[in-house]
Amino acid sequence: MDNVFIIFQTNEDTRNIVEAILQDNHAAIVNEQPAMVRVDSPGRLTIRRASVEEKMGRDFDLQELHVNLISLAGNLNETDDEFSLSWNH
Repeated sequence: MDNVFIIFQTNEDTRNIVEAILQDNHAAIVNEQPAMVRVDSPGRLTIRRASVEEKMGRDFDLQELHVNLISLAGNLNETDDEFSLSWNH
């Protein structure tokens, strides 16, 4: 199965986002670099607004992801509550 991935700039907000991703995507693997963090997941990766809010301790609009987003791979499906990457075969 092909991996999807998302890459963020490294900062305090993205640390919380990555923690939320790992909480909700048990197969996800993190690769941290000095200025970026990449999260790979087999087939699908979902970022849930509620999980990010829990980690950040504040309201979070998933559109805020785009501020620190460097790159991604996969077909994107975005709602107010979830940001999902997957490969549709």
